[in-house]
Amino acid sequence: MKSVAVYCGSALGNCEEYVDAARQLGSELAARGINLVYGGGNIGLMGVIADSCLAAGGTVTGVIPEQLVDLELSHPGLSSLEVVPTMAERKTRMEELADAFVCLPGGVGTLEELAEVLTMQQLGTIAGPVGLVDVGGFWQSFLEMYAGMARAGFVQQRFVEAIVLDSSPATVLDKFAGWRHPGNKWDNN
Repeated sequence: MKSVAVYCGSALGNCEEYVDAARQLGSELAARGINLVYGGGNIGLMGVIADSCLAAGGTVTGVIPEQLVDLELSHPGLSSLEVVPTMAERKTRMEELADAFVCLPGGVGTLEELAEVLTMQQLGTIAGPVGLVDVGGFWQSFLEMYAGMARAGFVQQRFVEAIVLDSSPATVLDKFAGWRHPGNKWDNN
């Protein structure tokens, strides 16, 4: 695993634990020599994770759409910053650059990015793991909904079980080591 895409809020949220988790994940990626790929912003949890990774000697690749360069105050100190025309191209480029995907707490944009990588994982386009840093139970309602989709017959249970979940960023990364791709949705596994 050489690069991990991290999806997270462009706000800090209302809980210091969210900020702590972003700091821990950034530092942990640097310590493991894993390149951070993220949305390129300098605000919210996005800025925190980039700053912590850089401060720990890590490399950070930002991917930001033109329309957000000024709104999200693109981070000036990254190892690499790619400016792309649209949000859709941002997601595609981040998927191309990453071997695995981690979601910290965030808003609708983070949820949308998570839904896309889970969809691409089911289609077999993404072969890497998807992990959720479950700070204070943040991702529990999403997991309940996802499991409900499986119970209703819209998602195969093996995809629900393939999500890596822990409150510790380091543990999420540790669990990636033994992770196996569940196959695509048309496999008879």
